Amino acid sequence: MSTNVLRTTDGWWVVRGHRAVPVDTKATTTAELIADRAAVREAALSDDTGTPVADLVALSPVTTPCRVVAQMVNYRSHARDSGFTGDIPPAFFRKASGSVSGPAEAVVRPSHVKFLDYEIELGLVMGAPLPVGTVVEERDLPSYVAGLVITNDVSARDVQLTKTQFYESKSYPTFTPTGPYLTLLEPEEFAHLLDLRLRLSVNGELRQDRTLADMIVRPAQALTLLARFQALESGDLLLTGTPGGTALKAPPKAVEKIGSLLPPAAKWKAFFKSQGRNPHYLHTGDVITATISTPDGLIDLGEQRTPVTDAK
Repeated sequence: MSTNVLRTTDGWWVVRGHRAVPVDTKATTTAELIADRAAVREAALSDDTGTPVADLVALSPVTTPCRVVAQMVNYRSHARDSGFTGDIPPAFFRKASGSVSGPAEAVVRPSHVKFLDYEIELGLVMGAPLPVGTVVEERDLPSYVAGLVITNDVSARDVQLTKTQFYESKSYPTFTPTGPYLTLLEPEEFAHLLDLRLRLSVNGELRQDRTLADMIVRPAQALTLLARFQALESGDLLLTGTPGGTALKAPPKAVEKIGSLLPPAAKWKAFFKSQGRNPHYLHTGDVITATISTPDGLIDLGEQRTPVTDAK
């Protein structure tokens, strides 16, 4: 059975229902905790009645610095929303680990960003080194991936599109809310990954809702492709793409053709004028709620609830 682990300023906790039991470990990083799995199991089996989870302030269960890598356009529904047709070539980009924030910490919109978007993503937390050249089969996933986390790949779309700059647009502080739990899986539970359902709401309105079955490149293949050029270590984080339903969507083909005839400055001015009428971008006071779980609750990564605020 999977084990949900919470991190606070006081250390690590195993969550059992509405209560949490402290893990007797000296681990201060995610990699160290994963290496001390025996202490996690001991806490999970403990007779300690624990502390109410509601009394704990959760930090990101992925400690930094670490590598944060993300897959681009990796759900069929997102590809359709983005105007892609035919085969989608696998692509990766990096995010600054300084963007990782806690599951209830406010997402801070920089003052120069007008079009702030959300992207719920399943995060894979590495449990072992992945050297360059590694080939990962489905049966090998438990050897490399220790667990799962909810992540939100928050994106400054006006920076991303005008600069074609993924790194900057997705790396501002608080742009990768992570947690609340690090869900450590048993080997047999990896067979249920495709049943995981990603759901994201803004102010109670459901925006994204898909299972991993909508994925284009699944985790084992993604790790194999990534390992062609990028090594990973225990505690590193791979974001595996977002389903359709983000605020940003490709314009209709006719509008896109007309836009291609305009000078770049005029094209972007027209595009963002139209985006200004889109009510789905994030604003101060919005609350983003994200969950990932299987229908039977066998794997449940908890609930992430992040308010949105403007930079002071």
